[in-house]
Amino acid sequence: MFTSAGGEERSLLMMIFGGTGDLTHRKLLPALYHLMAERQLPEECSVICIGRREISQEEYRLQARASVAAHSRSGVDETHMERFLSKLQYRRMEFVSDPASYGAFREWLSENEALFRAPAVRIFFLAVAPEHFGLIVSRLRESRLIVKRNPDHRVMIEKPFGSDLASARKLNLTITEALDERQIYRIDHYLGKEMIRNILAIRFGNSLFEPLWNHHYIDNIQITSTETLGVEGRGGYYERSGILKDMLQNHLLQMLALITMEPPADLMPESIRDEKVKALRALRRFAPSGICEGIALGQYGPGVINGRQVPGYREERDVDDDSSVPTFIALRASVDNFRWGGVPIYIRAGKRLDRQRTQIVIEFKRLPGINYYQEFRDQPPNLLVIQVQPAEGMHFQINAKRPGNEFRMDQVELDYSQGSRFQGNVPEAYEQLILEAFRANSSLFTRWDELEQSWMFVESVEKMCDAGMQPFPNYAAGSRGPERAGLLPREDGREWLEIQLPRREEKE
Repeated sequence: MFTSAGGEERSLLMMIFGGTGDLTHRKLLPALYHLMAERQLPEECSVICIGRREISQEEYRLQARASVAAHSRSGVDETHMERFLSKLQYRRMEFVSDPASYGAFREWLSENEALFRAPAVRIFFLAVAPEHFGLIVSRLRESRLIVKRNPDHRVMIEKPFGSDLASARKLNLTITEALDERQIYRIDHYLGKEMIRNILAIRFGNSLFEPLWNHHYIDNIQITSTETLGVEGRGGYYERSGILKDMLQNHLLQMLALITMEPPADLMPESIRDEKVKALRALRRFAPSGICEGIALGQYGPGVINGRQVPGYREERDVDDDSSVPTFIALRASVDNFRWGGVPIYIRAGKRLDRQRTQIVIEFKRLPGINYYQEFRDQPPNLLVIQVQPAEGMHFQINAKRPGNEFRMDQVELDYSQGSRFQGNVPEAYEQLILEAFRANSSLFTRWDELEQSWMFVESVEKMCDAGMQPFPNYAAGSRGPERAGLLPREDGREWLEIQLPRREEKE
């Protein structure tokens, strides 16, 4: 039985604005297929994909079948596929240029909703260009497709949420005129990834870690998110966002908040989000100076990746010939509170680098007072590595004696490979996000005050470092980024930790 927070049985109406788009076909339709195949959603469920193209129901379902087959995480079962397609509908709608289309859609939707036995949860997923978010929400409210303070009416909004602090505040004002905060589900898909969700379990589910989770025992924290891909035809979008708004403002700061937040009173959504806001509020802002101290920006030039010549950023489609938009950032951050005082947090992210990885490395301090043991001299520090992608897992590095007659130390790695242990059974991020939005669990979504604090930090970075002053391009595709980035931890007597987790054989 699928119930609301009050315990009443519920059905589901899932409306996707942008039903013909890439996000819908690569992520949302496969996610919904798996949720239905695993009976995570109610039997009374309907998915309405809304687009502005003229496509027949038969053609759209053929496209959906192909998309699910291409992007499914575990293959396709024909029985599940037929059940999924039977609940999938396409509706053409001029949702931008024709306000009257919303009234016609409301009447049509009401007729379909009346066929359900249980009251329906309405979820509107906005998989459209960001400039349409406020317009669509306003028209949903005006047409009474959503009613403010009705907990069964929910809107899921993709990133980016605004292009700067001022536009984010303006968009939030528009949306909160139509909806209560508890009806708004702002998406950062990283929060749906299993190893990001696992941060809370690792921290608070093990007596080994939480007592050491402070400046007394942790030397530094490193958050890395790099990829070998370029802008992949999204030059126009990237010219408006750059690495700061594409990665730093959302994914990277969300990881930082989860790693540095205080233990919440409980694991309820608002308790977790309250502590994340406190961590972001304690994040030291950069003072405007234009000298880029503690920050390294970069933009990739031509280079070779996997034996293939690739163009520089300025040679990509829809990119200005003299663009000063950064595609790489590294910085030294500080969380100014009692727990983390004096612990540097190094963050780096970029495109067209030497390899793909998203990982968090916790480097523990070397124990004082043991250097008189000659056998322990120059031992590497203990490390905890949380690997988010490409292979999700965890790696804990300790020191132990090497076998043999001599008392010689060696580095030992304790590895957990999520893919090897749960082959084919690890839900994708959008499966988790859609399911938790249906369950009215907002812990995987970003609250407005989190976003506001993130934008304030990003704008302090922009004011500190004038991208136009950089001699772009300043790193070759396939490299580790600009030379300046490597100097940031070195200035503190540290180094970037290049952790390569072992690849495990898949389970039979």
